Amino acid sequence: MKIVQPYARILEPETLEHALTRIEAAARVSHGSEDAQTDTSAERFVRAVVLQHGDWSVVEHVSASVEFLVDRGITHELVRHRVAAYTQSSTRFINYAKEMPPSFIYPKPDTQCQKCLDAYPVVQVSNTGHWVHNTQFDGTGAWARECTNDSAWMSAISQAEKSYARLIEDGWRPQEARSVFPNALASKIIATLNLRSWRHVLLMRTSREAHPQMRQVMIPLLAEFQRLVPVLFEDIVPESRQVDNIARGR
Repeated sequence: MKIVQPYARILEPETLEHALTRIEAAARVSHGSEDAQTDTSAERFVRAVVLQHGDWSVVEHVSASVEFLVDRGITHELVRHRVAAYTQSSTRFINYAKEMPPSFIYPKPDTQCQKCLDAYPVVQVSNTGHWVHNTQFDGTGAWARECTNDSAWMSAISQAEKSYARLIEDGWRPQEARSVFPNALASKIIATLNLRSWRHVLLMRTSREAHPQMRQVMIPLLAEFQRLVPVLFEDIVPESRQVDNIARGR
């Protein structure tokens, strides 16, 4: 059983280094003021046109792609955001019994077992039902430590993985056998949105009402956008009330 840590990372973050310059260049076309752009005018222009006057449409000229590794439940929430382009690892075509082992994400970020994340071997003790980690990779079994993940969840995931493998062995196609996998199945998804849309996503998905697993990846992602393009994202405060974030988005 493979338990992994979810993440979100910006692909080619260097493409955002000149985001404000590109936004200014596109925006100046409407007034024919291209000649007024200088090497230092971008931030001042964006603050005046976008932040003070609310013309967020010009921000749509810059896009960013983000790679997520999250469970299937979170991908279902993520793809509700439009306009965007998404490409997701396909359970129809990936054969998890032959091509790559499935990985899973524990649904409680604050209590997940570090030994599982560190890939220590885990086995179920038959007489207790508890899951324990062999803390030595050489197989000597000198000592074992109890897994802190909920044992019922671990058992359910283990059974799903075994059932999938059995169905594949019996001749089921991956698109059929996938039906036994739970939402906890880890899935990689690439999302490409313009910066205005990313702002909306981060306003909504870092609020205190957002799903804990969504906040787990979105709050670090927000910090990365704030580092790369601070002018457009610096006012977003993670764990704020959603209604307050919506007000900031206007």
